[in-house]
Amino acid sequence: MTLAHSAASSSTAHLPAPVEDDLARVETRLAAELASREERLYAIATHLVDAGGKRVRPTVVLLAFHAAAAGRSLGRRDDAVEAAVALELIHSATLLHDDIIDGGETRRGRPSALAAFGVADTLVAGDFLFSRAFALCARFEAEVIRWAAEACISLTEGEIMQARFRHNPSVTLDDYNEIIERKTASLFAAGARTGAHLAGAPASLVEAMASCGRQLGLAFQVSDDLLDVTGQPNLTGKPRGIDLRDGNPSLPVVLALGRDDELARLFAAEQPSAAEVEGGLARLRHVGVLRAVAERARVHSAAALAEICRLSPSPYRDALITLAQALADRPG
Repeated sequence: MTLAHSAASSSTAHLPAPVEDDLARVETRLAAELASREERLYAIATHLVDAGGKRVRPTVVLLAFHAAAAGRSLGRRDDAVEAAVALELIHSATLLHDDIIDGGETRRGRPSALAAFGVADTLVAGDFLFSRAFALCARFEAEVIRWAAEACISLTEGEIMQARFRHNPSVTLDDYNEIIERKTASLFAAGARTGAHLAGAPASLVEAMASCGRQLGLAFQVSDDLLDVTGQPNLTGKPRGIDLRDGNPSLPVVLALGRDDELARLFAAEQPSAAEVEGGLARLRHVGVLRAVAERARVHSAAALAEICRLSPSPYRDALITLAQALADRPG
């Protein structure tokens, strides 16, 4: 597996072999955790998880673990794998719920679980994956469980906050920042913090890795916002313009609202037509905000790199550096 596959980067550098091995174990464990006495639950869960995905969150957990463990015992390597699985299950659960909230018809290049199985069963399947994740967390000490729970609380608060500003042209940059801190950065931070903790790193390094994870998550989200305007659907696995169509306050939209009255009107529209969405994307490309969005992703990447430099030199630190750089320049 390459960083290009696991983190949607353009890099062709391979992950260190132990991390590749652990990611293979993550896939095996994910498959096992999707098992259910109810065939339809299993079908919905596998419909999403087997579609692939970037697995960037498990990659962050495992790279943080191995990088922070330099010169230390790998005695909790199995725990790191289980933590990576738990975070991917949480992420998958949020995707199922997000598609219900947004009415998403496509996910990872195929019909969404919502489109294939309906609202009620997709909702329950999301709950199933959350429950599986916390059953795995039961093996950990209280602080690790608390970090995961706090990240989930932030996710839910971020989702409600985003809904509050959906189709609302009064949304501000501060509002956007708070939404992505909660919805995206929180889970990345919890994963990197947990990886370093399981490696036995000192508290200062654990917190540095939490900060690193936070910045990686912010870089990932900002670049994802950019790809919603500029990406190619055959590469991203989803159509362009979803944020504008659904009224989600992405960074390009938030920055452009005060510069383009027509765009503000489109953002406020509850059901813009496909032609209106395409027109809105053209306005976003020409209003002059996309360069600022790309620069914001690079700023978050640079902040992550500053924290990564606190680690001792190793192939794992090098892979984290490559990942941080790649997240600011995702292809699409």
